[in-house]
Amino acid sequence: MSAAIRPVPLAPPQDLFGKRRADRTTRVLDFIAENRLRWATFVNRHEPDVRVDAWRIPLVVVERRVEAHDTDVVSLLMTAPDGRALPEWRPGAHLDLELPSGKIRQYSLCGDPADRHAYRVAVRRIPDGNGGSLEVHDEVRVGTMITVRGPRNAFPFVLPGHGSSAARVHFVAGGIGITPILPMIRMADRLGIDWTMVYAGRSRDTIPFLSEVESFGSRVTVRTDDEHGIPTAADLLPGVGPDTSVYCCGPVVMTQVIADTVREMRGVELYSERFSPPPVVNGTAFQVELARTGEVLDVPADKSVLEEVLKARPDSSYSCRQGFCRTCVVRVRSGDIDHRDTVLTDAERAAGDMLICVSRCGGDRLVLDL
Repeated sequence: MSAAIRPVPLAPPQDLFGKRRADRTTRVLDFIAENRLRWATFVNRHEPDVRVDAWRIPLVVVERRVEAHDTDVVSLLMTAPDGRALPEWRPGAHLDLELPSGKIRQYSLCGDPADRHAYRVAVRRIPDGNGGSLEVHDEVRVGTMITVRGPRNAFPFVLPGHGSSAARVHFVAGGIGITPILPMIRMADRLGIDWTMVYAGRSRDTIPFLSEVESFGSRVTVRTDDEHGIPTAADLLPGVGPDTSVYCCGPVVMTQVIADTVREMRGVELYSERFSPPPVVNGTAFQVELARTGEVLDVPADKSVLEEVLKARPDSSYSCRQGFCRTCVVRVRSGDIDHRDTVLTDAERAAGDMLICVSRCGGDRLVLDL
């Protein structure tokens, strides 16, 4: 149901987050938005000026809650051991968690940005994943110490009138994709922005934070497959037209449907984020040689270098698998690199650095310093 249109404030209140000074992050976002294209889709978490090892903060888990039983989602509330205030963040931001095993995983902040003393993230258990979610579910408990990196934000909420030309905002979340969206709807509501939302999932038992979402009343429509059937683009985008910004996060199939639809809608801005690695586009097969052993690996057209390297070197470091965190950076000794990352500088590329999770070979063979 569309909410009645209310005037959009000319500026966010100075004390929205309990601060007396102007919001520096909002000014930065305004500058970025003024120089971007009308239609922009964020498909990774890229923040070019911040390295992954910035702002390492030791935190302790003070609360662990089950948020969805049928999909096994747990949330972790973390604070500084000495109770000090934590770095501020804005909706859409995420943390890199250094798990006790040494694995590094990214999770969206889904708490309240106004709370400067606690960070909240939520993790869905993925039995056939790469082990990060299993470790969180099986080993992280209240009292566990976890070092985090960040916060960093590559899925920013661009306020209407402050970088966005849209007059209203529509949110679409699917399952665990609610995590970056939840702080956005909280901010939109506080600012009196005209907004609506569709929250989709298999059933009410599988979608996390349902009671928090439903507390916003008629602005939110909850659609579940077992009650309403598989949603169409029209179901997910009711009332969306010119002068609307759409923010979407969820399963790849859902975000792709939204992107394909919005691309054909005039005057609609789209911002989206996905949690899974992007598929290989226009890939060709090639070989990589591991220089230290002479081992040669075949990389299929639809696979990443990282996937093949992990078969030979299971202990190889990696994290985001989307080309922005630098964890899997490798020096290339010879061969042409098809750079597809979003973080390496020109100097690093010229020196032969390569992120093997997304970048590929521009020819037939690469020799890696591995």
